[in-house]
Amino acid sequence: MVFSSVLFIFLFLPVFLTIYLCLKKEWRNAFILFASLLFYFWGEGRYIIILLICIVANYYFALRIERSSLLDGNRMRARRILQYGIIFNVLLLFIYKYTNFAVEELNSLLKAVQIPAISISKLHLPIGISFFTFQAISYLMDVYRGDVKATKSLINFGAYKSLFPQLIAGPIIRYRDVAGEIADRRITPELFVSGMNRFITGLGKKVLIANTVAAQADLIFSLPPESLTPGVAWVGILCYTIQIYFDFSGYSDMAIGMGRMMGFHFLENFNYPYISRSIQEFWRRWHISLSSWFRDYLYIPLGGSRCSNARTNMNLLFVFLLCGFWHGASWNFIVWGLWHGGFLMLERVRGGAVSKVLRGPISHIYVMLVVMIGWVFFRAETLTYAIGYLKVLFGLQAGAEVGEALSCPPDVWVAIVAGIIGSGPVLQALRDRFGGSLVVTDSAAPARQSLNLPLAGAQGIALLAVFLLSVMSLATGTYNPFIYFRF
Repeated sequence: MVFSSVLFIFLFLPVFLTIYLCLKKEWRNAFILFASLLFYFWGEGRYIIILLICIVANYYFALRIERSSLLDGNRMRARRILQYGIIFNVLLLFIYKYTNFAVEELNSLLKAVQIPAISISKLHLPIGISFFTFQAISYLMDVYRGDVKATKSLINFGAYKSLFPQLIAGPIIRYRDVAGEIADRRITPELFVSGMNRFITGLGKKVLIANTVAAQADLIFSLPPESLTPGVAWVGILCYTIQIYFDFSGYSDMAIGMGRMMGFHFLENFNYPYISRSIQEFWRRWHISLSSWFRDYLYIPLGGSRCSNARTNMNLLFVFLLCGFWHGASWNFIVWGLWHGGFLMLERVRGGAVSKVLRGPISHIYVMLVVMIGWVFFRAETLTYAIGYLKVLFGLQAGAEVGEALSCPPDVWVAIVAGIIGSGPVLQALRDRFGGSLVVTDSAAPARQSLNLPLAGAQGIALLAVFLLSVMSLATGTYNPFIYFRF
């Protein structure tokens, strides 16, 4: 059951919100836990046991860390328990996400030396395991550092860990960012309405833009590179560049919106990354909860930028190697991570020279070129395919034109144009130009209200249209899950 499904939109979410809003505050966390576990069980069945084990184990680890550190004054014991907790979560992630990859690579080596291959049943990858294990590690480290107190309530911790808006594809919500609201939160009409608006915005991003360009990207990437022309290849990677941004930022918008309807304020996860003028800026704007996680819990503990240049560069490459591997168990993702890490290292070492050469629009072209080449590795099934695709992209190898792939339907071109425009802060600029927020607030001056009322009405009509078009598309379309579900 995904957010962009008729079942979720018209059954699960309204039933959940109706009961949730009618409950007393002291019962809401228990209901969140129950509903979130039901939501996960609906999609993963018996693998819910993995989530339950993760909840109970990390609840216990955090209490032991806090007790050893604060009550007993034994930091060494607290550190050891923290290490056990991190190892537990990493092992959980490795077993279910990387065992198949490790066995396949080992069998390739064994085949090369003519040794019989290892035969094991392929393990299922539980949805969201990459997110909820990283979330657990951040919680344990924050408790160890004294940034937050370990919650004594298993219900409250379970509600935090399993909170269904962010459970299966993020954002990676840190406990310290929502600790106060886990304990007590207030739902105002304004907050609830803003949550609805944000949810519909995300739904439109996913259904009307991401899904539309995805059909063309999937078609082109399903063809062998030697059958493509450079023009077709560029259309394919342009479509995927738009798809992955609107797919994932759409999911984040829906998660943030549902959080608001429940009384939570989740931090933003995207900030128009495609307007960046450096790869460093791109990673400050793209998947913010993940990039900040790697910064705070891996890069800085490794020494960050406080080390020698050589060590700092190695830290960057290592962190982005792991960032790529986190996304998927394949060499493609490793190359993608090293590709970004390499350019971050280049900008750090030769930042002055790069900024002098790459100014104005050229810097933006540079970023988009680097990002789009990276997306080829991200989207391709194999390294061989990615390299072949890049050769076609830059005219080093090309085949005959494939008419079916070259002729984009009109709705795809509309989605491409909408995606390009929507990748920048155009709506924000319009809000700033015509009087700030489109939503009338109690504190607004009368003149400001008269200016904003038509805009608020226009926004309401636009959101209603987006919602209706999205539902119509869902009712007539095919199942198209979010890209990050497989991570």
